[in-house]
Amino acid sequence: MGTFIKTSLLAFFLLFLLSPTAFAATNDGLLRVGLKKRKPDRFNQLTEHGLSVEGNARRNFGFHGTLRNSDGDMISLKNYMDAQYFGEIGIGTPAQKFTVIFDTGSSNLWVPSSKCYFSVACLFHSKYKAKSSSSYKKNGTSAAIQYGTGSISGFFSQDSITLGDLVVKKQDFIEATKEPGITFLAAKFDGILGLGYQAISVGKAVPVWYNMVNQGLVQEPVFSFWLNRNADEEEGGELVFGGVDTTHFKGEHTYVPVTQKGYWQFDMGDVLVGEASTGFCADGCAAIADSGTSLLAGPTTIITQINHAIGAAGVMSQQCKTLVNQYGKAIIEMLLSEAQPDKICSQMNLCTFDGARDVSPIIESVVDKENGKSSAGLNDEMCALCEMAVVWMRNQIKRNETEDNIINYVNELCDRIPSPMGESAVECNSLSSLPTIAFTIGGKTFELTPEQYVLKIGEGDVAQCISGFTAMDVAPPLGPLWILGDIFMGRYHTVFDYGKSRVGFAEAA
Repeated sequence: MGTFIKTSLLAFFLLFLLSPTAFAATNDGLLRVGLKKRKPDRFNQLTEHGLSVEGNARRNFGFHGTLRNSDGDMISLKNYMDAQYFGEIGIGTPAQKFTVIFDTGSSNLWVPSSKCYFSVACLFHSKYKAKSSSSYKKNGTSAAIQYGTGSISGFFSQDSITLGDLVVKKQDFIEATKEPGITFLAAKFDGILGLGYQAISVGKAVPVWYNMVNQGLVQEPVFSFWLNRNADEEEGGELVFGGVDTTHFKGEHTYVPVTQKGYWQFDMGDVLVGEASTGFCADGCAAIADSGTSLLAGPTTIITQINHAIGAAGVMSQQCKTLVNQYGKAIIEMLLSEAQPDKICSQMNLCTFDGARDVSPIIESVVDKENGKSSAGLNDEMCALCEMAVVWMRNQIKRNETEDNIINYVNELCDRIPSPMGESAVECNSLSSLPTIAFTIGGKTFELTPEQYVLKIGEGDVAQCISGFTAMDVAPPLGPLWILGDIFMGRYHTVFDYGKSRVGFAEAA
């Protein structure tokens, strides 16, 4: 899941400053990823960043670190702009080096193949050469992954994977022979190493993490993330395989069971803005913890209302206002006449059929033609806008608002609809007056202050502030779904307990 969200961001982290770092060996038997960062001394234009802001500069962070085990073996790990965490692994014998994202929102390992001839992205990244590995074993089964704004396709192979001195044997992975578009062209990493469950693995390939556990390479079937969001501190964060580092959290973790073993999915109680006692998920919501997602993602209908509450302005709102102007009063009349809300848009010929709209799958996987190929198109924008307007207007009718007040309120929400890339701008000088936003998980409230859920890019007069809430509609049966990415995981140390099928959160130290 992380992969599909972050693909809308990957192409935009273009220039960064790097510096090496080293760590001493430890004797606790854990496999660690450590991060360091330094303050920026270079600015970059926001071209291709996809942010719904004006301005010409942003703050650039460079992160370096090590992935290490008790013998002190190191793998450089980098994190750009508190957004993408990736490090070096080896594939084959002798090991061929690649940088990969460690992503809890997907489950496959893939890297570019030496047989990738026609994709420009492959020219700028390391490519796996099967002929150079004595431990290579041919598979050849074709595979493809379609992400939100990018895709890869290729075939499976099998080889040894090296993490420091640890060697995962007989690991199935995808050699990517096609990487169309710019998403992976601009990426600083070569591939992705998924840490999700096998249920979402393309071709049902056994994930690297599963083999690490099955081959006895870690002490416990647990891994954990600590992400340091303090830009003034040198150390950037740590990923621990095989346990947790007790110095990186306060108190005890609140654990919730994994409800579906695909993504690290769990039940979330509610999403509350400010002092409200009832939020946007009064009946509960499904959520996932995703190390590969930079922001906090949720259903467009709710994210728009949250952005309205914090004064975040979307830039693509004209179509919404046009719909309200043309159809708003008619929708209100139909709601007052007790028409079925889920049929109103189709009755107005804004949707092509009754009932829920056909939301395309977030990740489309293909493994051999004989296994079948799924496909789905994007929804008509007017249909999506109509359905959101119905929800908003229905809520206002329940509050006995007048027709004029309803129309005005929905027009205000139109101003808050995120841009196509999902970002919305906030006035930087308004942070002190913005509300706290809280998530209830396992009966406990996890709060985020404005400084924690707003991303500040740049300094001084050129500073821009971006809402940390981005819209992503996930179709049933996977959704609707909330994705708690690095903004949330940076505030709360996160444990992924594979052995007990649970996720835990504690205040980060």
